[in-house]
Amino acid sequence: MSSATRNPFSMTCCLRALLEDVSFTGRSLRVASTRSRMLPSYHQTRAFTVTPRQLLNNDVDADADAGANPDTGLQTITDKYQKIVDRDGPEESFKLPPRSRVVPASPSYFTGNSAFFDSWLTLKDLLYKYQTLPTILPSEVERTAWKSLPDFRSMAGGVVQASKYKKVRAVLQRLNRIQPDLMPEDVKAVLDTYKRPDFAAMQRRRPKIIDRFGRARAAGRRKTSNAEAYLVEGSGGCYVNGKPLFEMFPRLVDRESILWPLKVTNRVDRYNVWASSRGGGISGQAGAVTLAVTKALLTHEPLLKPVLRRAGVITRDPRTVERKKHGKRKARDMPAWVAR
Repeated sequence: MSSATRNPFSMTCCLRALLEDVSFTGRSLRVASTRSRMLPSYHQTRAFTVTPRQLLNNDVDADADAGANPDTGLQTITDKYQKIVDRDGPEESFKLPPRSRVVPASPSYFTGNSAFFDSWLTLKDLLYKYQTLPTILPSEVERTAWKSLPDFRSMAGGVVQASKYKKVRAVLQRLNRIQPDLMPEDVKAVLDTYKRPDFAAMQRRRPKIIDRFGRARAAGRRKTSNAEAYLVEGSGGCYVNGKPLFEMFPRLVDRESILWPLKVTNRVDRYNVWASSRGGGISGQAGAVTLAVTKALLTHEPLLKPVLRRAGVITRDPRTVERKKHGKRKARDMPAWVAR
């Protein structure tokens, strides 16, 4: 109550004005205080809802001529609506219970991309729920390919930044490290949702075989050079493009690089090598032949892979020459500039 209402003088004035109003109208105080506030022209209306399926109902279309417009000969939407209301009766509209409000089904409804945040919160909840389960080393986890960023954007139904998807993949990799025999079913279902469906087919490579002559064929690449090598059991000969090794590669470092897979496994005197190389320079061809010899040796003896892995000859060397840029003399060398 305001200060003016609490003042006794003002309260007396209000009461006097009320009594004068009652004496002027000639009504009793009870009737005047309880008169209705509703306007006499106000009428309560109901909301009727009609679906498009009801408008296109066969029963209504069959009786369309009865309520057709005499000017055009066609039945309007209003006539169809009135006919449906007369036939089915008014449809009561849904009313919320008192002191209730509509709550969105998603907790991230008012965010920029609710689908992304729903998936992110689901992953975080799973990580928090099963963070105490034992895990295995990252090197022991089965190789898995997750969905790419465009696929994840189509699944989320909006634009997702690459940094956010990187966080999602980090959580997925952490959940994938849970010990396989203790991994819960809900975690497996979520991981299967984010895995690439065609990755199993990509892993099924053609098995490398040894032909009827005892040869194992393999290919290798380095920079712009391509090589193809055949490895067969023999006395240790090595020929590249039909020439002995010392004629094709004059430098010692190139010859040592080609024979390094055989030397590190003590197989120099047990296999003969026939290789062909093309493209690039001498150093690039030597690296391509080295990779081809390594792959052919693994076809003969797959158990040598750990030794060759430690020797560093299984993985292809990705280093290439950096391209020249516009306005520069080379890839990064700028022309000399003189102030005066």
